[in-house]
Amino acid sequence: MSAEAKTTVDPAEVAKFEAMAAEWWDPTGKFKPLHMMNPVRLDYITNQIAAEFGRDLNDIMPFKGLRLLDIGCGGGLLSEPMARLGATVIGADAAPRNIPVAQLHAEQMGLKIDYRHTTAEAMADAGEQFDVVLNMEVVEHVADPLAYLTACQQLLKPGGLMVASTINRNPKSFMVAIVGAEHVMRWLPKGTHEWSKFITPDELVALIDSAGLRVVDRKGMVFSPLGWSWSISDTDLSVNYAVACVKPKG
Repeated sequence: MSAEAKTTVDPAEVAKFEAMAAEWWDPTGKFKPLHMMNPVRLDYITNQIAAEFGRDLNDIMPFKGLRLLDIGCGGGLLSEPMARLGATVIGADAAPRNIPVAQLHAEQMGLKIDYRHTTAEAMADAGEQFDVVLNMEVVEHVADPLAYLTACQQLLKPGGLMVASTINRNPKSFMVAIVGAEHVMRWLPKGTHEWSKFITPDELVALIDSAGLRVVDRKGMVFSPLGWSWSISDTDLSVNYAVACVKPKG
């Protein structure tokens, strides 16, 4: 099935990221916010996977034997570290121009990653199954969040783990993620995000529950202008946040 056949992909959203595809690995370019946030995202993801599957992060390849999907993989900023940790990684993106960028960089790094131009729905229809699905900064860009999350649930094996992140919807997130990031700091092109498509933590938990998954953790990812750094917060989910959820075994 093609990426366009049955999908929650929003073509206008894909076009935004297609236009920036070549800059994925430039830490000072249009994806500077993701490069800055990436260590915190990785810390959260790796700890959730280790806890769920009983893995020791001090091992050389702690995720060996786990099949992992990075949906909305972009240029591979998360796929590559997951591969280095031993996971069998499939990176999928609805924007075709992202795939050769990701493939070339992985090849240059000596990493074997299966990158595909496809969608969550197409992979679910094909019967693909994963231990882990990474769903980072994607749900706010799709046309139908519940249908998209349901496809992600179908992609998980029973007992599998999904880690998702997105942006809260409130006046603060409008000022930080749109006015600050797009208009003041110009970290992202204007129009990259639509505030109306942001999702509150309670809304995301309800969507995840409706999709057949169970939330086991949620944390905020907080940017400090004073320290010019990101950190994980147990309590501050006011702008960026992540949730971990599992597919029941029964």
